Amino acid sequence: MSKSPITCHVLDSSIGKPAAGVPVQLQQLRSADGPASTFDVLAEGVTDYDGRCMQLYPEAAPGQKREDLIKLQAGRLYKVVFKTKEYFESIGRRCFYPWVEITFEVASPTEHYHIPLLISPYSYTTYRGS
Repeated sequence: MSKSPITCHVLDSSIGKPAAGVPVQLQQLRSADGPASTFDVLAEGVTDYDGRCMQLYPEAAPGQKREDLIKLQAGRLYKVVFKTKEYFESIGRRCFYPWVEITFEVASPTEHYHIPLLISPYSYTTYRGS
């Protein structure tokens, strides 16, 4: 199976280790009309033992390939949502940010988009990975 066109990696910088078990959602902008934007959930996943979520695809019906279910579109906005509160609660810690939303624009649908996230209970940072 090939990897998803959008992948992520979460590291808990407060302990210097991968953040395993972080729920992740991939969303696509449906509408930006009015004061609120509306996103549709495309896929859900959970980070593995190494803090990675490499297969962010929707579930496939019988006879379908998961790889065919997500086709990125140039100029469209996408968002990756990380449920950080669930992760920190699972290791007995409190946090200030219950989730982290990273919105980005796809310039070229043939490129791979990797979204790294560095978290601690009271801060986070991200960048465009490779």
